[in-house]
Amino acid sequence: MTDNMAIERSRTVAVVGTGTMGQGIAQVALVAGHPVRLHDTAPDRAREAAEAIAGRLDRLVEKGRMSPEDRDAAAGRLSVAEALDDLADAALVIEAVVERLAVKQELFARLEKTVADDCLLATNTSSLSVTAIAGKLRLPGRFVGLHFFNPAPLLPLVEVVSGFATDDTAATRAYATVKEWGKTPVRCADTPGFLVNRIARPFYAEALRLYEEQAADPATIDAVLRDCGGFRMGPFELTDLIGQDVNEAVTRSVWDAFHQDPKFVPSLAQRRLVESGRLGRKTGQGWFAYTEGAERPAPRTEAPAPAPAKVTVHGDLGHAEPLVGLIEAAGIKVRRQKRGGHFTLPGGGHLMLADGEAVFEYEGEEIVYFDLAHDYTTATRIALATAPTTSPETLQEAVGLFQALGKEVTVIGDVPGMIVARTVAMLVDLAVDAADRGVASAEDIDTAMRLGVNYPAGPFEWAALLGYEKVSQLLGALHTRYPTGRYAPCLGVVRREYEERAR
Repeated sequence: MTDNMAIERSRTVAVVGTGTMGQGIAQVALVAGHPVRLHDTAPDRAREAAEAIAGRLDRLVEKGRMSPEDRDAAAGRLSVAEALDDLADAALVIEAVVERLAVKQELFARLEKTVADDCLLATNTSSLSVTAIAGKLRLPGRFVGLHFFNPAPLLPLVEVVSGFATDDTAATRAYATVKEWGKTPVRCADTPGFLVNRIARPFYAEALRLYEEQAADPATIDAVLRDCGGFRMGPFELTDLIGQDVNEAVTRSVWDAFHQDPKFVPSLAQRRLVESGRLGRKTGQGWFAYTEGAERPAPRTEAPAPAPAKVTVHGDLGHAEPLVGLIEAAGIKVRRQKRGGHFTLPGGGHLMLADGEAVFEYEGEEIVYFDLAHDYTTATRIALATAPTTSPETLQEAVGLFQALGKEVTVIGDVPGMIVARTVAMLVDLAVDAADRGVASAEDIDTAMRLGVNYPAGPFEWAALLGYEKVSQLLGALHTRYPTGRYAPCLGVVRREYEERAR
């Protein structure tokens, strides 16, 4: 893939649709050095957008991110097209109009009669089929999806989406162009949700399911995924920011597009929130309140408990092995045994990494589960789970152990897979399935999830940390306890598990 295929900076880039996203895309192309022409069907909307973009360029100068000379040159390259015919010389036209298939199809049919045959046509759609938008075109091979993320000038990721009829040269040209603009493009096939919106569904869906199962309240689930899992934001605060109606609509769209596959089932709890008009920040109330003076609920955090004097480590703890060094550094005596893969506390209770089973299944044994962390050395919170039969003394020893390591401790309900482990296993499953279906490469999937939604690691990076045997074990155990097909590991995960064992 070569950068010399990028559209020359002397060539015009046209943006049709001048809302927030259209303005952002136009600004990116303008700052990259292209003449940019704006068009909108609403009277005066394109002119207002040009003025807004000029204002943002002024603010870049004020912040020292652009010189006054570059600002003046960019402003001179920005113009308004009153009619589509004024876009005849464009080398690239990017559409950012309303998300309605018929509207987009009609627009591109008109554009195809206006621009030259070598003009690249692109849609910024986030939810519609690129193939379907191009379906009625005379030259569908030059049509691609360029899915920017909002705000386009700030977020680096661009999904370059090839429809069924897209020529590889067109996709490569689009990829090279947005790369020249300073963005990080990833290539993917035209699949529901593309990469980010498809693979990210479990981050929201598992949190909502855990809430419905009364494992924990929204503030606590958010805190565990942030402080233990390493995610930038929790799913409840993030959906409040996105808009509950928007997030639920994407989930429902992906679910419908995959013929109501159980892995994408929407949440009834979120549906009720939308029906009640509690859409998040934009309405002042979602999962949390955003009115003046409103306080965010605190996550459940355990009171201080004494640290145990010693623990026994049984076998290899895998990804949780760094805990041993932290325990020793805290002055707690560590004894090692050869077999197992868990800790034993002084009172005889076992401390085990979440594996997809529930504590209540260990009848007559003292068991405490602890959740997966992205990095146990930097995690500031650990989640624990017990059964009603677990003794208070065993729980206090587990709480005190992690508090001695400088961690806040949260105790959640006894649900299979806990919070982080369950979420990560599903992210890996969807990512592997997408890669094996030729949607995108593993590298591009990881890049998309890190940059598009700020995950601490891409799904394949998580799999490398845990091993596919652990991922498959988690999913298999969850599937046994929830036999709907939602957690059944895809064939690719099982295949990689077998390959891993064979090495």
